[in-house]
Amino acid sequence: MSDWTAFGRVDADGTVYVKTAEGDRVVGSWQAGTPEEGLAHFARRFADLVTEVDLIEARLKSGAADASHSLTTVKRLRTELPEAHVVGDIDGLASRLDKLAGLADEKAGEARAAREVARGEALARKTALVEEAEKIAADATGWKTAGDRLKEILDEWKTIRGVDKKTDGELWKRFAAARDGFTRRRGAHFATLDGQRKQAQTAKEELVKEAESLAESGEWSSTANRLKELMTEWKAAPRAAKEAEQRLWERFRAAQDAFFTRRSEVFSARDAEYKGNLDKKQAILTELEAVDVDADPRAAQNKLRDAQAAWHDAGRVPREASVSLDRRWRAAEERIRVAMDSAWRKTTPQDNPLLRQMREQVAEAEEKLARAQAAGDNRRIKEAEQALASKKQFLALAEQAN
Repeated sequence: MSDWTAFGRVDADGTVYVKTAEGDRVVGSWQAGTPEEGLAHFARRFADLVTEVDLIEARLKSGAADASHSLTTVKRLRTELPEAHVVGDIDGLASRLDKLAGLADEKAGEARAAREVARGEALARKTALVEEAEKIAADATGWKTAGDRLKEILDEWKTIRGVDKKTDGELWKRFAAARDGFTRRRGAHFATLDGQRKQAQTAKEELVKEAESLAESGEWSSTANRLKELMTEWKAAPRAAKEAEQRLWERFRAAQDAFFTRRSEVFSARDAEYKGNLDKKQAILTELEAVDVDADPRAAQNKLRDAQAAWHDAGRVPREASVSLDRRWRAAEERIRVAMDSAWRKTTPQDNPLLRQMREQVAEAEEKLARAQAAGDNRRIKEAEQALASKKQFLALAEQAN
């Protein structure tokens, strides 16, 4: 803090003077203490003025102050300064206040210009909203979308400030007229729909009846596709009266839900079954892959025969697992076949017990196929045919090798 007391003096009778460019000026009288205390008292008053000027300057430069209000304050301080009862650099503070007045005036001008720009922008925004509302009132046929947009325009309108009262009133009349015109046109449109609603109700009743007739169907794929088509037809059809529409929709939806719930339960049970079958086949493969075919080819061949039967009895597995599972199965069969080939080459066809056993297996497979054919079980027939073809293939290869 500057020593503002240097700009003052106290004479013998206690009169306090401040030094200025125009000469010493009486600012008060001090009788309560020493001259130094008197100067300090009036200097503190000056320091308070400097602090106030510092604050005004800082707020102006930061843009936080109202420039017009700041200008008024600066002018007041500048007017009062020549008569102020303070001790300090009066001339310096006067110079600062003059400069600050110029800055405040400049900022006030900028603020006025900004307000003019804002008023122009506000007027342009409200004019654009009015024109949009008038276009909607004249042309829009998307009733819900257009109605929602008019509500948005109204909400946005309420946020716009700065347009003079007269102009704002004129724009508001145009907007209100456009909104009222849209409301009347929309009302007339929906009035024409009353006759169509009865026709829509009749059409939707037919859709509901068909959906209910399909609710207990077991044709999962075709029924699901047809129900989806019915849903598409429902959405494309006009709306019936509100109560009828809701009642029909509940029946229509209930029929769909009933079918898809049943389908989901069946598919879930099938998936669980396929998962169990997968576990069985993986266990069969693990056991077959662990067989020591080189130590005992005959035992390995017997193990393969038992595994083939168990494999076919295990049933279907999830589609995504079937490829890798079949690849492992073929690899296990091939490993045992190679070992059998090696064992067969070491014996004559007449003495080869493996050939005898394979012929017996072929005969058993033929009998199993015959039983399946007699039963008319297509799944068992297909599995038996596959097993027989596999055994015949192994036998043919074995006989050729010997």
